[in-house]
Amino acid sequence: MFKLLKTSTKSSARLGQLKTAHGTLSTPFFMPIATKAAVKNLTADDIKDLGSKILLSNTYHLYLTPGMAVMKAAGGLHKFMDWQGAILTDSGGFQVFSLSKIREILPGGVQFRSHLDGSKHLLTPKKILKIQHIIGSDIAMILDVCPPSKAGRKEVEEAVKITTKWAKMAAKEIKKQENKKPASVRQKANYGEARQLYFAIVQGGVHKDLRLKALGDLVGIEKDFSAKGGPAFGWDGYAIGGLAVGETSQEMYEVLDYLTTEMPKNKPRYLMGVGTPENIVQAVKRGVDMFDCVIPTREARHGRLYVDLLKSYKYKTINITNAKYKKDFSPINNTNLKQYSKAYLQHLFKTGEPLGMRLATLNNLDFYLRLMEKVRGDIKNGKL
Repeated sequence: MFKLLKTSTKSSARLGQLKTAHGTLSTPFFMPIATKAAVKNLTADDIKDLGSKILLSNTYHLYLTPGMAVMKAAGGLHKFMDWQGAILTDSGGFQVFSLSKIREILPGGVQFRSHLDGSKHLLTPKKILKIQHIIGSDIAMILDVCPPSKAGRKEVEEAVKITTKWAKMAAKEIKKQENKKPASVRQKANYGEARQLYFAIVQGGVHKDLRLKALGDLVGIEKDFSAKGGPAFGWDGYAIGGLAVGETSQEMYEVLDYLTTEMPKNKPRYLMGVGTPENIVQAVKRGVDMFDCVIPTREARHGRLYVDLLKSYKYKTINITNAKYKKDFSPINNTNLKQYSKAYLQHLFKTGEPLGMRLATLNNLDFYLRLMEKVRGDIKNGKL
């Protein structure tokens, strides 16, 4: 489902195409965050107008609310939120990290108490796959354990061990479901009809040996399960998890330097939860294809705007709530919000009008999506 079109001669940057059930995506790309079936303050039409062809939603949150009964009745997440593009669903692995006080990691899955009502739930690799099938996401992530950046080596080693175990359990379930399909259906899917894609997640913190072991184990799962007969098994992509969780940018780049060179060249590479514009450009140079981050939408809600993307990837950030913008009648930007002034946006934030957050969000996502368009153009033209 992934076609590598070009690798830069100036860096490890790549151009590619990822085919999904809801359209073909040009890589590298950035995914706006729609954790609970909505990008905060925007509609699905807004995202379409911005030019994004894929969103990210979260399995854990959608499982809790609206719940799978509602999701089934709605006919899946695409219909529920009226989104015609692709959707990637995180597995809930990050919540294993971020909600550590209300969960317990078990050999077969993660047990947690809902942050909404305290009810107890057990999420297993098999159940996570089932939930994502009901959601109908185009790309489903495999359940993993994401250790914090300051975790000791022993804790990171255990996270890798469990993540690999869960990946094996997921692979077994995926292959089992594939074996149930008639050969004619499997062949059709293999030769053109897009299906739900499955991405495995490489953990290992900042430990080189653990990262490479985790990657080797996941590649090994492909070989082992393909050797067992029936349809060939393979992950459709590889994600790099457990970064942007507290380590420095330089530590993250060091991990990418040695890890991406060992990752399969014919599979998309997804750096989860990253990041700033600088982080994204540096990761693209190291061979990463996919990104997501809360930064553009979260910063927008606090009045911080990304503006003036220049040829050299330099840019400015402004805090629109500063008094100096009270009489600044220059446009917010020269693309999708040129009809509104900075003074007007400052007024909206100062008076608590929700429209202020909406306009700031439109600005920041437009900036990030234009950044990715520039990245793709520069790779194509041999500039990156």
